[in-house]
Amino acid sequence: MNATNSGWLNKVPEVTLSFWIIKVMSTTVGETFADFLAVDVGWGLGITSAVMALLLAAALTMQLRKRHCEPWIYWLNVVLVSILGTQITDILTDELNVSLYASSAFFAGLLAVNFAVWYARERNLSIREIVTPRREGFYWATVLCTFALGTAGGDLATEALGLGFGVGSLIFTVLIAACLVAWRLGVNTVLVFWLAYILTRPLGASLGDLLTQAREYGGLGMGATWTSAIFLCVIFMLVSVAQFSANQAKRIAR
Repeated sequence: MNATNSGWLNKVPEVTLSFWIIKVMSTTVGETFADFLAVDVGWGLGITSAVMALLLAAALTMQLRKRHCEPWIYWLNVVLVSILGTQITDILTDELNVSLYASSAFFAGLLAVNFAVWYARERNLSIREIVTPRREGFYWATVLCTFALGTAGGDLATEALGLGFGVGSLIFTVLIAACLVAWRLGVNTVLVFWLAYILTRPLGASLGDLLTQAREYGGLGMGATWTSAIFLCVIFMLVSVAQFSANQAKRIAR
């Protein structure tokens, strides 16, 4: 499909500092809110996963029907994907006893295959050109894979390898900073973006565990309820600003 003839505009928000802040907070909420629903509310992994899958299907339908980026719909999908990605990894680990090494390797392979097929069909992995339905389909499949991989990889680093939540958060922060340096030095923008995007998930998961887990387990003991509420409020404010700016831009364009 020709992007110009389809009337589509790019379906991903501009990558700014606000984009990365919301992304990290969304990944943290994915960790904490999933725990809140599964443990504090008592839904368990199965019911939580089913409810989140249904909500994601509804939100993704709204997203795919749009021909331009609506920030609130886009970020709603990211938050829901984050929660569902956490649940997928937790089910594999806690219910099916799949090791974190195996699940991390599986999701890494799945992500690689998705990238390979995406590039083979589109010859372009840039998020600045998500301007057709097929590209958007590849994009959201990639996002789900990165969240599942990031959850498994984060748990592998902080739990299986024994790094702990604090050290894990620091390591992933340093790796993301290295991506920024690489971008400044002229490394391929698309490559650096996706590396940073993948790393924000284990950073968010480690940060979420650091804030919510009890002190005897290496956390700060804030609990999933308060952490989720605070982060969701910040996300809401930042997305509201982005939505207001988008609405203003559309009015000016008319």
